[in-house]
Amino acid sequence: MLFRSRLDLIESIAQTTEAIARIDETTRVRFVEAFTAINRYFGEIFHQLFGGGRAGLTLLDENDPLESGIEIVAQPPGKRLQSVQLLSGGEKALTAISLMFGLFKFKPSPFCLLDEIDAPLDDANVGRFVEMLRSMQEHTQFILITHHRKTMEIADRLYGVTMEEPGVSKLISVQLSA
Repeated sequence: MLFRSRLDLIESIAQTTEAIARIDETTRVRFVEAFTAINRYFGEIFHQLFGGGRAGLTLLDENDPLESGIEIVAQPPGKRLQSVQLLSGGEKALTAISLMFGLFKFKPSPFCLLDEIDAPLDDANVGRFVEMLRSMQEHTQFILITHHRKTMEIADRLYGVTMEEPGVSKLISVQLSA
C-alpha cells in the first residue's frame, strides 16, 4: 500500500512538471507572438505620430522572454536612436501614446479613458494624435479629459464643469451632431 502511494505521488509530480512545462512553452510562444506584433504596431504608429522616425521594443534577456525586462528605444525625425528617458517631455508623451495605441491595435479594448494625455503636445502633434484617435474609434470608445480645443473638436459629446459661484460646481453637457 505504501509503495503504491509513493508511485502515485511520483507519477503525479511528473504529470504536474510536464503540465507546467507545456504551460511555460505555450506562454512563451504567445508572449513572443504578441511582443512581435505590438513592436511592429508601435513602430508604425510612432512613425505616423512623429511624421517620421522609428521606434521599437527590445527584450533585455532574449533567452528568457517571460522574465526579461523591456527597453523602449526611439528615434524622432532628425535625432539619433536613444533610450526613451533621453527624449523631451512632448516626445516621451508621444512615444507613450504610440505604445498605447500599438497595444490597442493588437488587442482593442471596448473603451479607453485618457486624462489630459495631449497636455504636453504642441498643435501639430495634437493634430496627428486626433487623427490617430479617429482611426481607432471604430473599435474603441475614447473618454477624454482635455483642455485642448483640437481634441474636443472630434468629440460627439462634451461634458464640462463650471463654477458659477464660488464653491459650487455645476456639470454641463453638450451633444454635438455630425
